[in-house]
This record gives sequence, structure tokens and C-alpha cells, in this order.
Amino acid sequence: MRIAIGIEYDGTAYNGWQRQKTGTGVQELVERSLSQVADHTVEAVCAGRTDTGVHATAQVVHFDTRSERTERSWLLGLNTHLPDDINVCWVRPVGEGFHARYSATARTYRYLILNRLVRSALSQHRAWWLHQPLEAERMQAAGCQLLGEHDFSAFRAAGCQASTAMRELTKLDVQRHGDWIAITVKANAFLQHMVRNITGLLVAVGGGEQDVGWAREVLDRRDRRAGYVAAPAHGLTLVAVDYPGALQIPVAAVPTLMPGVV
Repeated sequence: MRIAIGIEYDGTAYNGWQRQKTGTGVQELVERSLSQVADHTVEAVCAGRTDTGVHATAQVVHFDTRSERTERSWLLGLNTHLPDDINVCWVRPVGEGFHARYSATARTYRYLILNRLVRSALSQHRAWWLHQPLEAERMQAAGCQLLGEHDFSAFRAAGCQASTAMRELTKLDVQRHGDWIAITVKANAFLQHMVRNITGLLVAVGGGEQDVGWAREVLDRRDRRAGYVAAPAHGLTLVAVDYPGALQIPVAAVPTLMPGVV
């Protein structure tokens, strides 16, 4: 049978989701836990491969197994074998046609910035600290120019292996809550480092280094060298993955913004 699970993790200690030749990926530990509970080797497939240092509150994974366990047994057993910074939140049997990656219709990421004079001892691994003042309104105006279906070559990593840079950005919201700025981005799929590169550009606009119209200029040039420095990975979190309603995949609520927490 095929089973889907929802996972949250703090990516600070890991080299991204994917299993690694050197270093540790979240996938390796999840597969090890799955194999222990299933009592046979299990391979896990995720909805979105997060990079080194990136977090997730709503990663979706599927795996195939010949073992029969209750949802409760899977849930408790998996978490027993996982470290404290990786947690399975739900378990759901699905049809053989379900695929965590290819069945997904959209992904949502949130980037968190702490914008004040002093750093935070509590959120140093969850938010990008910037002391220079940022204007969220300018950042929002620039971000709106990226909405729609475009060639996002200017926002992809040099090593990105995606066959095409065409992506449809359906949401880009910039909100300030006191000293905190949250950038929420939703698209059908993302290129490697795409959200971090967009965030770097928005920060340049918000800090007054570039005009609002620069966002569209960078997009149209389709050249990563025309962009800006990528935002660091630790401020980024995968917060939602959308699927067709007929699949009955649990919908994770996008976490409420709280100081130091995404």
C-alpha cells in the first residue's frame, strides 16, 4: 500500500531534504525510521526538496510498504525513531496514483526577517536579521511585478537542474508585524534558490538601494547575474503544499507569525 505523511523539521542541522554522500539529509533519517517501523527497506518521496538549513512545517512525503500498521502505530513509531528536530504530524493511506511531488498543485514558502537594531538570541536559526530599516510597502510593490507565469531564470541557482525556468507565481505577500517582516510566496513549483533570490531582491528595494521597477527589469533580463545576493537559507520555511481536494490530503494551516517562530 502507499501511505502519505506530513512532516515538520528544523533544517538547521541538515544538508537539506535529500540524502547526501557527505553530511546528513532529512530524507535519510526519515527513511531509516520508516524502515524500522515497517521492518523492511523503505524509500521516501517528498513534495519539495528543501536546501541546507531550510525548514518545513508542512512537508508531504509518500512511501510504499507491505507492512500493515494502524495510523496511530505509524505515527508514534516513526516519531520514536526520529530526532527531536524532525516530527511526523499525520499519517494517511492513499491510492497508488498519489505522488507527493507530481500530484501537488502548489507550494507555499515563508521567509522571515527580523528588522531591528539588535539581533535575536532566540530566532537566530529561523529569521534573517537585518538592522537597516526596510520599507515593506516598497517590497510589496516590487514583488507584485513578479506575479504570473514567467521565465524565472534570473532567480534560479547556477546549479539548478530544472528543465525549464517557467513558473507561475500566484501569491507574493509582504507583511510587517512590528519588527518582523514575513514574505509569503506561492507558486506551482519553485526553482532552486528561487525564493531566497526573490527575497534578496526585495530587501534591496526595501532598503532603498534599488527602485521598485528594478524587480521587473531583473525578471525580464532572465540572467541571474542581474539579480541581487540571495537571502540566507535559515529564514526560509516550507509552510504548505496544495493537492486536489479529491485526494483528501490534510491541509496544513500556514503558521501564525509569532516573534521568533514561523
